[in-house]
Amino acid sequence: MNNIQKSTATIQNALPDFAPEIAIILGSGLGKITDIMDVKATISYSELAGFPQTNVVGHDGVVLLGTVGGKNVMFLKGRKHLYEGNAVDSLKTMIRTIKSLGVQTLMLTNAAGSLIKSYGPGSLMAISDHINLTGTNPLIGDNDDEWGPRFPPMENAWDADLRKNLMSAANKAGITMGEGVYCQFLGPTFETPAEIGMARAIGADLVGMSTVTENIIARHCGLQCIGISAVTNLAAGMGDVALSHDQTLEGAAKAEQNMAKLIREFIVNL
Repeated sequence: MNNIQKSTATIQNALPDFAPEIAIILGSGLGKITDIMDVKATISYSELAGFPQTNVVGHDGVVLLGTVGGKNVMFLKGRKHLYEGNAVDSLKTMIRTIKSLGVQTLMLTNAAGSLIKSYGPGSLMAISDHINLTGTNPLIGDNDDEWGPRFPPMENAWDADLRKNLMSAANKAGITMGEGVYCQFLGPTFETPAEIGMARAIGADLVGMSTVTENIIARHCGLQCIGISAVTNLAAGMGDVALSHDQTLEGAAKAEQNMAKLIREFIVNL
């Protein structure tokens, strides 16, 4: 058995006959969102063959299986980032395991810097498209033909119909939410003001160090994707507060309650 098969079996054995309708990967400082779930099983990433071993504060490294509003849901608390090194194989294992469990919809969340002054810390934005400025692609190398095509298209990488449902859920929950283009830099340094100026010039509204990588892997294997960014700060050069990971966690905490309400409303109306 390969790592995907082993991890799939471990999850299925933990909660037999459980078929998740949606999987949600939680970004930095957003772990408390799982409070909306009636948890049936908890599995550490360390128990799952080939899963990422998370080393960044705010990424707990556990899978939660349970229900939200009567729907079967899978939460994944934590991700591996490209800047940590050797991330791609573990991310492929994680996302393809999700696919193997029968999930059709993957929600990706993150903590992001905003390039729009009216969407400051604590704001939520739906991801409408992305720009990959990491200088790499997780599908480089021999293609995994069993999972997807050599040249996967990326139109509608962030599913437009799901995004309409998400915006509707925000309205029902009384939450103001924008939408915009997310740009992934490699990290681990925060961006310079000049880099932010470049990102704005090419159409970015949000910046961060994750999410695009997972989206590419997910789209390659046929998962539909929806994305939400929790704005933790204005991007470099736009505010008077020095950027730090502590600030990221503080900003995520401001957005966490509204994001939990939004995700619950979205799931209930799936």
